[in-house]
Amino acid sequence: MNVADVLKRPIITEKSVSQLNSDNEFVFEVGVDANKVSIKKAIEAFYGVNVHSVRTLVVRGKVRRHGRHFGKRRNWKKAYVRLAAGQTLNVYDV
Repeated sequence: MNVADVLKRPIITEKSVSQLNSDNEFVFEVGVDANKVSIKKAIEAFYGVNVHSVRTLVVRGKVRRHGRHFGKRRNWKKAYVRLAAGQTLNVYDV
């Protein structure tokens, strides 16, 4: 897998920034078919840091109405990446 296929974008929210400050943990949107090992390798190759652990979850798409018709947003995968002690990266620069 290519790094661009695995890593989509960092997720910058109030909750993710608080986790960054307290646990040195970053949140990324990743490809739906990416696994923990490929996510770890992609983060280490792209940012040049050591990854301690990776947690993943699939966010289910919401059902939305468009007039009298119903549609569904796509499912996507989120990864919580904890860096090794002393490691840091700046997701705001990339």
